[in-house]
Amino acid sequence: MKKQEEPTQPDERYEEVPPNPEYLIKSIAEQGYSLETSLADLIDNSVSADAHHVEVIINTDAEPFILFLADDGKGMDEETLKKSMHFPSSFLENVRSVKDLGRFGLGLKTASFAQSRKFTVLSRKKGTARFYGRTWDVDFLKKSEKWRIIVNTEDEIKELLDQYDELSHTFLNRPENFETNTIVVWHSLYKFEDYLDEESRRTTIKHQISEITTEYLSLVFHRFLERKNSPLMIRVNNRVIQPFNPFPGEQDFRPIPNKQRWLKEDVVKMEGFILPSRSIDESREYGSVWATKSRGLMDLEGIYVYRADRIIVFGGWNDVIRKSPILRLARLRVEVGNKVDHLFHLNVAKSQIVIPFDLKSAFLRYVVQLKAEAEREYYNRGIQQFAKKGKKDNLQLFEKKATSKGVAMEINSDFPLLKSLRTGLNSEQNSMLDFIIKMVNTTVNIVRHAHDANVFTGEKEKDGISADDIIKSITVLKSSGVSNKYIKDNILNGLGYTESSLPEEILNLLN
Repeated sequence: MKKQEEPTQPDERYEEVPPNPEYLIKSIAEQGYSLETSLADLIDNSVSADAHHVEVIINTDAEPFILFLADDGKGMDEETLKKSMHFPSSFLENVRSVKDLGRFGLGLKTASFAQSRKFTVLSRKKGTARFYGRTWDVDFLKKSEKWRIIVNTEDEIKELLDQYDELSHTFLNRPENFETNTIVVWHSLYKFEDYLDEESRRTTIKHQISEITTEYLSLVFHRFLERKNSPLMIRVNNRVIQPFNPFPGEQDFRPIPNKQRWLKEDVVKMEGFILPSRSIDESREYGSVWATKSRGLMDLEGIYVYRADRIIVFGGWNDVIRKSPILRLARLRVEVGNKVDHLFHLNVAKSQIVIPFDLKSAFLRYVVQLKAEAEREYYNRGIQQFAKKGKKDNLQLFEKKATSKGVAMEINSDFPLLKSLRTGLNSEQNSMLDFIIKMVNTTVNIVRHAHDANVFTGEKEKDGISADDIIKSITVLKSSGVSNKYIKDNILNGLGYTESSLPEEILNLLN
């Protein structure tokens, strides 16, 4: 028997539920953006468009605060501009260039709406004359209750271009022959205009633009600003931003062995660094290579995630461990490709990630190792006043030397009182004194977490003792009633040598 077909469901079973444009856009805009992260998201588009110059300009003495962000990248024709203003403008799973800083195709819109209720994008294809314009306006959407974007007229475009050009030339350091191809216009900054009195508003926006924003951009885009071939130039009002590299090329900025892990189809590289203890004091100085004007060492400690040469997140340990004063000397550089950023759950504002489960244990092990090295260096902060090993005319009791575990401390064999004491001792007594000094050096550095077990060489140098020195001291200890086991387990270990490197004649004495 032929199965009877079910009747088609009536249309009354379904309803159209188009979102309210005003409500949805305001919700989309609340993605954790600040002024500086919004501007960074727009600059990502400039970098992806091969721009060499970007400028952010705003008259902070006139309200509404109208901000222009312009670049000399490849620009857009009208069809590309139209597409870029859609929600979203690209498919999340599309294969992208390794240099592409985008991800969701939402950055331009969400970053702009997070700061302004109306924004315009003007653009022309590089090498052409005519600009095209499109505007999103929340008030217009509210009135029409439809998803409609404003197509700007030629008169509107000319007015904005003239306004931008006039303002741009009032500031210093404008690059020569700067041919703008794309301009983003925020017609007001509602977060700064809707609160406080007039003077406070202007003071706040000036501080945000000239201090907070410039500092943030100098950090997250430092690799682009430092490029040898055609570096990126970013001008914010009068200031050309100088790069701040959180991993400076100082000689005593010490790396620890890096680790690499495959994650799906890309490699994740982790490389830890230890700041020298001198950075604790130097970071408080203006122009320090270790810290910025508004961010100290504790603000800058932690994980730095680079994606396509752009810093995505920095500072803090991303819930792997907690911040602490001791860890202010530790920084971890993580390089990820944009093929796997979806596995890090990168948010729209590009300001937060979640470490994938597959990497958590590797991250934790590496961070624990980095933490131990940072603690060792932290305990070195009080030894800066000591001279380096081998320095002539050193009158200090202790001297310092570099090891793979940081800076180690040793008794200075040229200390005047010690040299005078030796002249009154016979050969056997001097051997025992060398033995004791070696134990003191080892114990001090074990306590300071700077001890590095070494191989016994038997060389009679400043920090070395011979096999004969050890044998004489063991003989005296045994004659004083100290057991072989205690000498082997405690005394020999206190010399800092690996047991396997000691001569058999010494070990046989204790069997």
